[in-house]
Amino acid sequence: MKIYIDENIPYGKSFFKGFGEVVQFSGRDVTAEQVKDADVLLVRSITKVDQSLLALNKKIKFVGTATIGIDHIDIEYLKQKNIQFNSAPGCNKVSVAEYVLSALLVLAEKKQFQLTNKTVAIVGAGNTGTAVYQCLTAIGVTCKLYDPPLNAVGDQREFCDFSEVLSADIISLHVPKIITGPFKTLHMFDEHVLNQLTDKQILINACRGEVIDNQALLKTVKKENCPTLVLDVWEKEPNIEKLLLPYIALATPHIAGYSLDGKVRGTEMLYQALCKYLNMTPMLNSTDFMAKPNISEITITSSFTLELLKPLVHLIYDVRRDDALFRIKVNESNGFDNMRKNYQERRELSTLMLNMTTSEVNHLSTTDLSQVGFTVNNI
Repeated sequence: MKIYIDENIPYGKSFFKGFGEVVQFSGRDVTAEQVKDADVLLVRSITKVDQSLLALNKKIKFVGTATIGIDHIDIEYLKQKNIQFNSAPGCNKVSVAEYVLSALLVLAEKKQFQLTNKTVAIVGAGNTGTAVYQCLTAIGVTCKLYDPPLNAVGDQREFCDFSEVLSADIISLHVPKIITGPFKTLHMFDEHVLNQLTDKQILINACRGEVIDNQALLKTVKKENCPTLVLDVWEKEPNIEKLLLPYIALATPHIAGYSLDGKVRGTEMLYQALCKYLNMTPMLNSTDFMAKPNISEITITSSFTLELLKPLVHLIYDVRRDDALFRIKVNESNGFDNMRKNYQERRELSTLMLNMTTSEVNHLSTTDLSQVGFTVNNI
């Protein structure tokens, strides 16, 4: 077999070499000619898999994306050609939730507010939105969920309406890109919606750039009453609207879900899916390849309060690192893609063991800290 795999899928060769020849390619630039003899094609979100890409291929049997989003995949075409398709739902949900938490802790310190006094509207209550909800409610933040599609199919959770989203202190977007239909998310935040927000609010987009009309946003940011903005995703990536950058509090190049743990989880999910398709028993898992993090254990020697949460979270991931690098590199040739390709290793909170005694926990229970993401050890 020939397995063609995006060069930015971590441990791709290690996981898939047992199936045959592994050929790596640049996801942004891959052509139909390059993949014409692929039996298996594994991509990330920057590669559009459709009739055009597969036009010269007469043998492909399996397509996988190591991402939760599938808007870059022509599902109907793959069905017509009887090509097996698998994605990696939920693989980076923890990473995105920790990105949101890191960003909010930065803004809370900068703007001098208590995060637990704010209400967060989470737009999109799938795997990622739910992870954000669990992370934030674990530290006492009031969260509301908005998800009309899930509400329509009978999800038993309590959902708010869009007016409550627009009145929330913080709005965090976690929806797929849906171009048409009753649940369209393309330009969900258009000029009309953006003009209803105020400078007392925070708007975070860590899902798809097209959910916010970036040209309408450019008009909005020039007004005095613009919300504080955190953008990880942009329209027309990698050719983003750079005129927005001076107005964005935290700006990053579509890396919210880029923890090493999350990306490797996606690779492993595709490996398991291919094994199942070929009726093979999986013999590998991520622990076979991932190294122990540089900092893996801390002992808490004082009573744990929310004031300790920020340094602990930022010990593992501080979003300001990526914001600073992005502002430097975005003007370089291929700067957006190069930063993603050469992204500095980032781990998840679960890789940090917190050694705690019962007497040291007076604000957050160990269960809450586990839900935030840390591994907790009672001593």
